[in-house]
Formats: sequence, structure tokens, C-alpha cells
Amino acid sequence: MPDDSVALIGPRLKSWREKRSMTLADLSQATGISSSTLSRLEAGKRAPNLELVVPIARALRLELDDIVPRKAPDPRVARTKKRMGDTWYESLSPESSPVQTYKVTFPANPAGITAVPEPRVHDGQEWLYVLSGRLRLVIGEQDVVLGPGEAAEFDTRIPHWLSGVGTQQTEMLSIFSKEGKRIHLRARPAAPSVRSTETPR
Repeated sequence: MPDDSVALIGPRLKSWREKRSMTLADLSQATGISSSTLSRLEAGKRAPNLELVVPIARALRLELDDIVPRKAPDPRVARTKKRMGDTWYESLSPESSPVQTYKVTFPANPAGITAVPEPRVHDGQEWLYVLSGRLRLVIGEQDVVLGPGEAAEFDTRIPHWLSGVGTQQTEMLSIFSKEGKRIHLRARPAAPSVRSTETPR
């Protein structure tokens, strides 16, 4: 048990006892532990151990997690970066997350591409945001170009394809729901569609 957690056990027990409107005498009678021992424990003058904490937790109707503060996990995401062709994908969310977030970097494409490769189809819902450069998005019968500050959302079961356009590389954020949950609540489109919005500046 970390030292800082041990030091907080006594004050937390006292706080819970007072929330339960119990006196030291009440808790002593419920646990069989003397009032003086309970008082010293709450004041941090008696080291806590399972023989003391377990009966106190039972008497106060608590779980041990209510008494021993949980240590906050490291919130930083272990980022991985992989290359597929000329495009880089950098993960910005844990692999276990139901919603996956990536930073995608497309290479410069000054000549553009007129022939669209075989579009992709997979379960899910995707929301993307262009950070820099220009992004070409082909979805269904629509073919649009998005610039910095623009966003799009679409059902990934509709055939789609993305590519950078222009003389500089294109960077975008992609948020993808593996379970097909929608990133933004809205009605399901009746036909292949894409919605593009420009972020207010």
C-alpha cells in the first residue's frame, strides 16, 4: 500500500464514521475495537492493518476501495505510428478504447489523382477534421475537397476513399467508432451523403 494512501486511511475512516452519524463508542461496540484504538487510528497515531480496517469497513458498510484511495493511472496515451504506403497513421487513443482516434498524414500530391482506387467499406462511423493542407474525400457519388478547419462525418459502410491534394502534405484527425456508434447524434442518412462544416474562427 503506498505511504500516502496509508496516511489517508485514518482521516477517511473518521469522515465515513461521521457521515454515518456514529460515535467512537458506537463503532467500538459494532467492531469490538476499543474507542481509544479507533481514535488513534483516525488521528494517524496507529498504523492501519487488515485486522482493524476490515471490521471497521464492515460496520460502516464500506468497500475497501472507499477507504484506500485509488491511485490515478497515468492518463498519457502510448502513441504508435505506422506507415501504410505513403500515408502515416499515429494513434491518439488506447487500443482498448471503443472510439479510436488517429492523426493521419497524407503526402503532398500536386498532380492530383483522377482515377479513384477501389473504395473501402467497413462497419463504423467516422468523423474527421482537417488540420492542414487539403483533403479529397470521395464517398458514394460525392467528391469533395476539404480545407483546414473543415470537418466531415459519414457512415463507413458507404464506399469511401481519402487522399491529400495540393503541394503540401495534408494532416487530419480521424475519429472512428468500431462498434458503429455515431460520433454525433443525428438521423441516419437515407442515401449516401457527406456533411462538411467549417469550424468558426
